[in-house]
Formats: sequence, C-alpha cells, structure tokens
Amino acid sequence: MNKLVVLGSVNADHVLQVPSFPRPGETLHGRNYQVIPGGKGANQAVAAARLHADIGFIACVGDDSFGINIRENFRMDGIDITAVKMEPNCPTGIAMIQVSDCGENSICLSAEANAKLTASAIEADLDRIRDADYLLMQLETPLCGIEKAAQVAKDANTIVILNPAPARVLSDELLACVDMITPNETEAEVLTGVTVIDAESAQQAANILHAKGIKTAMITLGAKGVWLSQDGRGDIIAGFNVEVTDTTAAGDTFNGAFVTGLLDGLALESAIKFAHAAAAISVTRFGAQTSIPTRKEVEDFLAQQ
Repeated sequence: MNKLVVLGSVNADHVLQVPSFPRPGETLHGRNYQVIPGGKGANQAVAAARLHADIGFIACVGDDSFGINIRENFRMDGIDITAVKMEPNCPTGIAMIQVSDCGENSICLSAEANAKLTASAIEADLDRIRDADYLLMQLETPLCGIEKAAQVAKDANTIVILNPAPARVLSDELLACVDMITPNETEAEVLTGVTVIDAESAQQAANILHAKGIKTAMITLGAKGVWLSQDGRGDIIAGFNVEVTDTTAAGDTFNGAFVTGLLDGLALESAIKFAHAAAAISVTRFGAQTSIPTRKEVEDFLAQQ
C-alpha cells in the first residue's frame, strides 16, 4: 500500500490565453489554445509523484481518449493507478480556463466522470486509506465520498489533509475529521465567516477552524506566503518572489509538495518552504500539470535562494 493516498478530480483543461477577462457581451481574441491534463486531485497527485512521494490515487476518469491517455500518464509519473476507475460511456471531467496576460485565471468546471466518485464507489479503496500515512483531498468530487474517506481515515489514524477548494460550506462532522487544512483567503472566509486581509484576521479564521477540531490551519495568502497556526498561535511563512506566468496549478503544487515534505520527515515549516519552492516554479510556467516541477528542479531552486 501507499504512504500517501490522494482522492480527487481529474479534468481535461481547455486553456486559452486572453489579454484580460471579457465583460458580459464582450468578445476577445485569445491565443495559444491547449488541452492540458488538470483537475485538483490529479494535479496534487502528480505534484507529489514528481517529487518522489509513494502515492496512490483514487479517482474516476471517462472512457474517452483523454481518460485512457491520462491514466497511462499517471502511471508513467509514478502514481499507483489501481484505484483510478474508468467510467463507461462517460466523458472525463472538463475545465474551461482563461489565463489573462497578468497571470490570473478564470475557470469553469463540468464534473462528468468526477461525479461518479461517491461513497459507494470508493468502498473497494478504503483499506488503501486505512493503511496510508496521509490522505489528501479537495472538493471537486462528491461530498459523500470525501466524508466517507475522511471518517475512515480518522478511525484508522491516517492523517487527513484537506484543501477546501473550490470554496464551499462544510459540515462540522467533516471538519472534525481533518488534521490539517489549507484554504486560501476566499475559502477561509466561506468556512469561517472571517474576511482574511491581514495577520490578525487570518488568526481569527484559524481559531474558528481550531475550534472545529482542526489542529493545523494553513491559510495560503498568494505571494505573501502561508499563515501557519497551531494551538491558537500563528505566524507567516514567507514564500518566494518570482515572475508570474500562470497561477493555475500553484495551490495544487503547494499541497502535493507539502505532504511530500512531511513524508520525507521535514518539520512543518520546512515542508511549507519546500512546497513554496515547488509552487514558485509552477507559476513561472503555463498550464496545470505541464507546470509542475520535478524534485531536482525544486532542490536546485532552494539551493539558489
């Protein structure tokens, strides 16, 4: 069995570069259209695999050409694909992504095969979760499957890391199963009602998450870094300044790299720095999985800092 299990989504990302995001009724000319492997679960799994984590992936893909090919690509990246299920007569998940010239992105999703990753669909995979050291999840697949996996992990003392994206309200029952949570400012506000604008508000949001049973809250603040809070005390763990091309996979790369750092035995702050480096490299490149660095690239980056 694998030390890390990632449960999550797989998408075909249809990416178009645009000068700016169009207003309602406006037509803009884009460029550099590409179809790139994506999905938050897949991105995080690939990030961990490229950084040499021992990883298995629980996911659903369609029986279309993209689903067939991406499953093989996962295997070639070093991911255990035993639990990547191919759904008959169903397309793989779709993301329509616009990337502006300033590096920001706008994304629309259609779940498709991802919607099949329900509590009943993962029954055969529960022992994988029980035997893992870490379970990493996001919110692009059905909540019933996420809740089932989290409860099984908690009962088995598998550490649960939740990246609560895209933002949505979550039950206290689910949050009580989470050991570490990694929201950005928007996601933190949805979960806590606190608008995160500075260190004080970040700690207020973190305290609410602690009160729900989560020991470690890591609120990602973009270029500023991460607000790390444990036991009601927090501090900023600064990131790296780089020239931004595309932020699409930054958060996913961070999460996959962070748990890989923990598996390598790094202290919490060192694992965050390792993840910062991987995410910094990713934003200098275009696309989702096409932007995710290798371990050597991250080590070389850190050596130059």
